[in-house]
Order: sequence, then structure tokens, then C-alpha cells
Amino acid sequence: MIGYTTLGTNDMARAAAFYDPLLAELGAKRMMDMVPHMIAWGTSFAQPMVAVIAPYDGQPATVGNGVMVALLVTEPAQVDKLHAKALELGAKDEGAPGPRGDGFYVSRRARRRTPCPLAPAATASTAATSATWTATS
Repeated sequence: MIGYTTLGTNDMARAAAFYDPLLAELGAKRMMDMVPHMIAWGTSFAQPMVAVIAPYDGQPATVGNGVMVALLVTEPAQVDKLHAKALELGAKDEGAPGPRGDGFYVSRRARRRTPCPLAPAATASTAATSATWTATS
């Protein structure tokens, strides 16, 4: 259903320095590299991708209240690994990964409070495991 999701950024170089190594943990690489306008990461063009983009209207990227992107991973250990990688890359920890209700494994957001308004959070369910990314300031 989803082809790709774009998240606005005001600092493409900083976003790329964060997401290149983080998404590599999921086997993703740059599939579309249209710097300075957009970079999209994925595992193939047949699978959904995540992109950072400079807003088309030329205005600053701002926080998308409630914006969330879920990336499929295969096990809760990958959530832990992504959470740790996000912290290593400069995100702020707002709670360790762990169970959050019946059959749901999640991390509180590891927020990245920088000019690049993108914040990783990791979520996993025992049925369908995913890493979730939300926009923040």
C-alpha cells in the first residue's frame, strides 16, 4: 500500500548523516539520491521507502504533529539495535525498549532534537515487528 513516506528536513546533510547508518542496520540503502532536494532509502523499488525531503514550497520544514512511519523489521532485537544506533547517532533517549502491553514491544522515542526535525522511535509487535519514526522539533 505505501510506496514511500517523506519527512521534511531543513538540513539534508545532517539528515543523511543520521539516516544512512541507521537505515543500513535494516539493510536499506539510498535508492533515490536527489540532493539537495530528496534522499529516499529502501531495500528495493518493489518495497516501501522512507525519504527526507526539502519542502517543495521553499518554506522551512516543520513538525508534523502525529506523523509516524512504521518500518518492518523481523524481531524485537532489531528494535533494540535501532534504538541503540539512534542514540549513538545523537538522538535523545526518552525510555528504553521493552514490552508495552499484550504482545507489543516498543521503545519510547529516541528523539533527535536538531535542525533536522526527524526523530526515531522503535516499535515492535510479536506478530508484525516494525521500527517507527515520528517527526519532532
